[in-house]
Amino acid sequence: MVVPLEAGVDVSAHNHPQHQLTWAPTGLLTMGVGNFRWVVQRSRALWIPGGVDHAVFPNSSVSMVSLYFEPDDCPLRWDAPTVIDATGLVGPLLSHLVTIGADAEDHRARVTAVLWDLMKPMSVATIPTILPTDSLARRVALAIKKDPADPRDLEDWGREVGASPRTLSRRFRAETGVSFASWRTYERLNAALPMLGMGEPISRVARAVGYGTASAFITAFRREIGTTPASYFGGSGAQSRFTRTPGTPPPGGD
Repeated sequence: MVVPLEAGVDVSAHNHPQHQLTWAPTGLLTMGVGNFRWVVQRSRALWIPGGVDHAVFPNSSVSMVSLYFEPDDCPLRWDAPTVIDATGLVGPLLSHLVTIGADAEDHRARVTAVLWDLMKPMSVATIPTILPTDSLARRVALAIKKDPADPRDLEDWGREVGASPRTLSRRFRAETGVSFASWRTYERLNAALPMLGMGEPISRVARAVGYGTASAFITAFRREIGTTPASYFGGSGAQSRFTRTPGTPPPGGD
């Protein structure tokens, strides 16, 4: 099926027994599973196993192509979200499969068999976006999610929400597992990925997520993601401490 979506009109978390393969031949969307996010666009699709809660966040006007497969009929045994290389023949096959009518099951089966042979997982780093539950820390986190370029430090945020910098620091680390500075870096990089996927210039993306220079943004991106922003959507595997083996659960994921 093909579903047109508009930016900001999110699809809340849901699940279904069938496996789902989602692709975006035009536009770009982000799919969320637990605390992790994956960007889906023309060069990469996403496999969601049956029974796994997932949400959809369109980042632009997008045509979302989704195919559904009964687990008993599927030769793949990927039990966690897996990014699929949609270049080459994979994209055209996905486009063709959604046009096949119910009266052409033999044809669908032949095309699907070719798709199984061509589907290749990509090793893609994902960064967790864990929101603190403490009311004060959560206010800060939600404000940064709304504007990742906000330059305020813990002292400024403490005055904003009525807490000491030390209190906010302790609560961020206790509830997200990382320092406030690291959490903000992760949030900025996650906010940058959709813009990079849509082809925005790196200098513009850097400013939009709070970096004074493109070089500072590239340094942070390479340190956490394991590759450069220019290479991330170019098909090279990102090797970072968040990288996982395709088909296995993300580290710390739900």
